[in-house]
Amino acid sequence: MQVRTSRPANPIFSSKDLWRLIIPLIFEQLLAVSVGMIDTLMVSTVGEAAVSGVALVDNINRLMILVLSAFATGGSVVCSQYYGSGQMERANEVCEQMETIMLLSMLTALVLLGCFSRPVLRVLFGSIEDDVMDYAVTYLVITAMSYPFLSIYNAGAAIFRCLGNSRISMNISIVMNLINIVGNAVFVFVFHWDVAGVALATLFSRMTASVIMQVMLARPGHELRQRPLPFCRLHWRILKRILYIGVPSGIESGMFQIGKLAVVSMISTIGTNAIAANAVGYQIIDFPNIPGTAIGLALLTVSGQCIGAGEKEQAVYYTKKLTGFAYAGDWLCKITLFFICPTIVSWFSLSAEAADTAVLVLRMFCLAALPVWPLSFTLPNALRGAGDIRYTMTASLASMWICRIVVSWFLIFRLHLGVPGVWIGMFVDWYVRGTSYTARFLSGKWLDKSVIQDKGKAKLS
Repeated sequence: MQVRTSRPANPIFSSKDLWRLIIPLIFEQLLAVSVGMIDTLMVSTVGEAAVSGVALVDNINRLMILVLSAFATGGSVVCSQYYGSGQMERANEVCEQMETIMLLSMLTALVLLGCFSRPVLRVLFGSIEDDVMDYAVTYLVITAMSYPFLSIYNAGAAIFRCLGNSRISMNISIVMNLINIVGNAVFVFVFHWDVAGVALATLFSRMTASVIMQVMLARPGHELRQRPLPFCRLHWRILKRILYIGVPSGIESGMFQIGKLAVVSMISTIGTNAIAANAVGYQIIDFPNIPGTAIGLALLTVSGQCIGAGEKEQAVYYTKKLTGFAYAGDWLCKITLFFICPTIVSWFSLSAEAADTAVLVLRMFCLAALPVWPLSFTLPNALRGAGDIRYTMTASLASMWICRIVVSWFLIFRLHLGVPGVWIGMFVDWYVRGTSYTARFLSGKWLDKSVIQDKGKAKLS
């Protein structure tokens, strides 16, 4: 398909609309990442065993968040396309079903992880030191209690993003993260509850955020309305639309995180220093990834509404524009991190060996990410927003398992490169998936994947 790159005559989104969507998302991501690093900083005062235990569980928590993100992606894409086409009743039904299925999935996860925390950790991470295991079990059980509340917050945030309003979720995120920080300080430094205190602060903050989000959704004046959660029922005709996007997205996200768990399991065989260095590195790289991540979330709404309105040329135009924004923010953040990462790493209570390793992999990350990161993680959201979810899933899974896992295994166990070997495997994964997503975008095939068309598996009735 031949597409123009000039500004559309009748743009769906003005520059003001785009920044109104993007800027709150950047602040929301910044808050979420800041609290994660503050948690790690406070836990590091207890010792490397506590940092390692929390780091291992954070991989499971990230998996749960990715499951929620998958359902939110499915709901957002379908809702945005209905919203763009003016079908408000259908858009409202999608919102109700998205929130209901997210809550049910997290209640199930809570029961399973709450009852079988230690066996799950043994299966995932094998033989780890006893003190690390004890900290991990405590952190997992308490944070699992927060999953249902997090699902309510995430569903509401997705609904408001579909409306182009990310300010509400940002404001609630501010409250949630302030409660988390204050709770951490009180529980850790006043009551000396170490890992349990950090987990309880997370639980209370997410409980508060879910209540506020439900109150905001119930307020009059929103174009997208829904019944209170207790009165929602599952309806397959709507769910299959969400799942048509959400299941491939969930498989992609879930397998991506499982692949990361497999890599972390490899690292756990090296020792506690390696686990701690890798954990701190992962905490820090979330910061320079914020612009690309936030713009990627905006692209789901922008691409979905353009496709729903039948404006394929505008979908291409906004994808190029927003990917350009992502590159600008990405380069600024990662060049800055390259020079200041030794100072940031020094904030954590790491051994000299772990600190040196963390600085090394962070600088490797900054250099490797500059050419490709937005193509690997921002651009594919335009494809997902259009409904081209199966291609992104296939490309992501193939790249993860063939490149990241195999390369990491070879570099750790054959070349004995330790933690840097894992990160090199990650870089190879980025370049392969970035190349595949760019090729798909340039082909134009993603523009014909609308999920509100009654055809094939996406048929509604």
